Order: sequence, then structure tokens, then C-alpha cells
Amino acid sequence: MQYTIVTGMSGSGKTRVIRYLEDMGYFCIDNMPPVLIPKFSEMLSSVNGNFNNVALVIDIRVGDMINELLFQINDLKQKGYDCKLLYLNADDETLVKRYKETRRQHPLDNSNGLLASIKQEREMLSALYNAADYVIDTSRMTTQGLLQEIKEIYAPKDSGQGLEINVMAFGFKYGMPLDADLVFDVRCFPNPFYIDELKHKTGNDKEVQDYVMSFPTAVEFMEKLEDLMSFMIPLYIEEGKISLSIAIGCTGGKHRSVTMTNKLADYLKSCGYKVNVSYRDMGRE
Repeated sequence: MQYTIVTGMSGSGKTRVIRYLEDMGYFCIDNMPPVLIPKFSEMLSSVNGNFNNVALVIDIRVGDMINELLFQINDLKQKGYDCKLLYLNADDETLVKRYKETRRQHPLDNSNGLLASIKQEREMLSALYNAADYVIDTSRMTTQGLLQEIKEIYAPKDSGQGLEINVMAFGFKYGMPLDADLVFDVRCFPNPFYIDELKHKTGNDKEVQDYVMSFPTAVEFMEKLEDLMSFMIPLYIEEGKISLSIAIGCTGGKHRSVTMTNKLADYLKSCGYKVNVSYRDMGRE
């Protein structure tokens, strides 16, 4: 089990980070008192392998209990857990500006004003800053820049930089998929449905695949689709997209769309992306 402890200055972007980690599959809890970590880790360990990546936001909101955090982190490590400390930072000017924009009150609420609260918080978190495994300064960073930093640290190296691609075959006669980002229509190719020996087979059968791909236009379509994906997917990753849904449709969602879906999925897997394949309307006829 891997633990990521997210801490740092109030207003530095911890809420965004925890959302990004949650999108990456982390089990996340915000504002956990450090004293609860041992019991929490014990509880998760009793659940067989369901929580492999855990992220906890623990910051100045817990008050003086923040002083226990380093002890609890060391305790997790001594128990054999992989535990990393991520510290989010920003300069005073940026933090003041963010508080003015959100009109939120600083957790410490120092009677001498916002700058005094920020200074007090820095002093209280100095030991955590010095002990951090990763420090990210968000002062001049965009939301996309922050996401990219998080992905470089935490996204699995063999999963397309954290992007999950879902490729679906569907039948237009059953309606368009509502959750698709990209939709491709392959009804322009000859339909195996009208071939007696292929009618009751699917695009998962070699005979149907061979028939669909026997036409030069189908081969050219697949080549152009692969080229389009090789161009577009890195752009989606750069913009911070976590999941991409690609739908390929024919009339019934059984022959042509299944064949093309399998071909595209194989290509994307060969490029190192994490790919899920589904056949929405298979068997509905």
C-alpha cells in the first residue's frame, strides 16, 4: 500500500491536487487528524488489496496536531508502508491574492492580519517543508501546469501518462452513446450482415474481420484513424484529460464496428496506452 501525505500552505492548491489524485485512482481523505493515521492504516490493511494508493491531506487546519505528522509518517514507514510527503508552497504575494479573490478566512486567523497568519503558518510547517519528498511551488503555475507536475510524479509510467482510453463499438439503430468524446461512423463499408455465413458471427470472429478488412477503403480508414489518434491523444494528455471515450458505430454494433474497435484498441495498446474495450450492443439483435 502506498501513502501520499499532501500538506503545505493554505491556498497553495492542495484541494486541486487531491482531486487530481482521486481522478488517478487514489483513495483520498481531506483534513484527517494525524492521530487517526495508525487506526486508519490498520483498517485499510484489513481490506484485501482494495486500497493500494491512498492520499491524505493534512495541514494547519488540524491545529497543533500538525506537529505529530512527521512522527506518524515515520511510523508508517517503519511498518513497511511506502509513504511520501508532498508539500505545496506559494509565495506570500500569491497567497494574499488568492485569499482576496476567494474571500475565505485563513485557518489561523492571526489578529495581526492575513500576512501574519501566513508567516505563522510557514513557521509551523517548516519541519514538514524540510522533510518533504516533493515540493511544488504553485506561485506562477497554471492549473494545467500543476496537473502536469502531479502526473509526472504519480502517474504510472506505463499507462499513457495517466490517460485511460475507452474504445466502444455500438449500433446506430440503438442510439448514439451519450458519454463518447469522439464518434466514428463505419456504416460506409460493406456489411457482413448480408453474407449468410457471416450474419450470425461478430467482429470478434476472424472470418468477419477478414471480410471487413478485405476492402482497401477499410484498410485506409484504419490507417488514417491511427494517424489521427497519434496526433490527438498527446494533445489531450497535454491539456490534462484523464479519460478519453472513443465510439465506433455501424448499424447494429456487431460486425464492422466491433472489427474496427478491436483494430484501434490493439493499435493504442501497442502505443503504451491503458485501453478498455466494450461492445455496447453486442447480442441485442
